[in-house]
Amino acid sequence: MDLGTMMLYTALVDDAGLFPPTSLHMDEALARNQRDLERGNPVLTHRFLCPASRIDRLRGIAYRPRRIGLIVDTSELPPFDDLPVDIVEMPLPDGESIQALADRLGLPDGVRLFAEVAPRKLGVEVPDGVGLKVRCGGLTAEAFPTAEHLGTFIKHCVERDVPFKATAGLHHAVRHFDPSLGVDRHGFLNLVLAVCEAVEGRDPASVLRSTDVGHLVRLAHTVPEQTAKRARRLLVSYGSCNTSTPAEDLQALGLIEEIT
Repeated sequence: MDLGTMMLYTALVDDAGLFPPTSLHMDEALARNQRDLERGNPVLTHRFLCPASRIDRLRGIAYRPRRIGLIVDTSELPPFDDLPVDIVEMPLPDGESIQALADRLGLPDGVRLFAEVAPRKLGVEVPDGVGLKVRCGGLTAEAFPTAEHLGTFIKHCVERDVPFKATAGLHHAVRHFDPSLGVDRHGFLNLVLAVCEAVEGRDPASVLRSTDVGHLVRLAHTVPEQTAKRARRLLVSYGSCNTSTPAEDLQALGLIEEIT
């Protein structure tokens, strides 16, 4: 397997087991995180995403994840100095700049802020050391951005060299129709390749729209190493409530070797 292909999928998936639709109990989610860490799945970051409102419950369990992403769902950011938090994710409040948000939070060195913004609202200045977060789906059809809007977001980040994280809706590698919601779900492979397209100066929307598995696989095999490197520096990771399906999908497509 070529180096560029390996780089595209290494440390791609954050553990969002606490979140819908899986919604594991804290004990179950941490036990799964521990099993994943012991198995050494290279597709996973082993970063455990935890709502700020449940951080005390996490403290009550002996196992500590290697890394924690704190998802701010509270009015005040709770103390976390005793935990291996390396990322804080928070929606950008209306009327507040990202710089003002970063100043207000005052995160310690080594902890990076990712401010969540809507793909259609990109008129924001992003200071150095801060990233953006984009929501690719949710529990309703309206929560899924169009390929055009998501593509615009990706181009915005690539052109300004802004790192970003993705969340929600990316259940499988390739874009597919969800009859329960009546909407096309974005594929995480589509997302990764769309970032590569933007890095090389092309419009990412066509790749985001594609449901042609063969085309996407062929495209994945042709990504140059330097393109893959920059694409993954920008696309930091995405959160998945299922930590086994991403690797299974990539194995089925022949994009990674079987994980034993």
